[in-house]
Amino acid sequence: MIDSPYAEQLARIPVSEHRVDVDGTETAWWEYGAADAPVLVLVHGFRGDHHGLEPVVAQLPGFRIISPDLPGFGGSATFANRAHDIDAYADWLGAFIRAIGVDGPYTLLGHSFGSIVASAAVARSLAPERLVLVNPIGAPALEGPRGVMTRLAVLYYRAAAALPERAGFALLRNGAIVRVMSVTMAKTRSRRLRQWIHDQHDRYFSAFGDRDSVLEAFTASVSHDVSEYAAGISVPTLLVAAERDDVTPLEAQRRLVGRFPDARLEVIPEVGHLIHYETPGDAAARILRFLRSGARA
Repeated sequence: MIDSPYAEQLARIPVSEHRVDVDGTETAWWEYGAADAPVLVLVHGFRGDHHGLEPVVAQLPGFRIISPDLPGFGGSATFANRAHDIDAYADWLGAFIRAIGVDGPYTLLGHSFGSIVASAAVARSLAPERLVLVNPIGAPALEGPRGVMTRLAVLYYRAAAALPERAGFALLRNGAIVRVMSVTMAKTRSRRLRQWIHDQHDRYFSAFGDRDSVLEAFTASVSHDVSEYAAGISVPTLLVAAERDDVTPLEAQRRLVGRFPDARLEVIPEVGHLIHYETPGDAAARILRFLRSGARA
């Protein structure tokens, strides 16, 4: 295990682990900060868990931060009777927030796949005071210049689900494939930071419930994007995009922000789809300015 460059900051924030039944799905969640502080609910990305957003948490003392593992990932159970699609995740998110008793104002933050889940939930009926989307998925993954690579990834997940169980799990957890993904997304020039990012992916990228849920969630992640829901989101929204994001290019993010009734776009330079690992301090500073502005986006 490689020590986190954000460990000292994170250690200053109290944390507790919890479990709650959410409409029949046992959900693991973590609470950081004081119980009476302003509330921020986090939704992590595909194949990740709450650990991935801890570098951002470390930069946000003074909040009560609620960070669940999505069903099928980390410490949370899979859905028992539903496919792991956007509708199911959006329903679960609303039910989770009710189940843990968040009944006052709160801000909702979604990263990557979590940006789709959060946007879908807010467009349906969820009512946070504000919405923050980090590395938002702003364009269809099956279209454009990366469409071929996305289709190859679909075949990879389908093959893993179709193989005998042992072989399928081995394919999904193949260290070389995980490392290629990690190397491709990391943009930092810091050798130490890259090593830590790779270690994080090695440790947490394979913490999933079963092969079918991973395939279903991946299919959901590449079949939908935030632009589908933007027009139906009336709360002030902040998009924190990356200059070198390989998943949603910057031009698409600039088009995306115009689809919201009330949104602003912040662009972090020299980083890709791993804002939460590489530039969490910069992201947190932009989020704090947005939350403290008191004005519409």
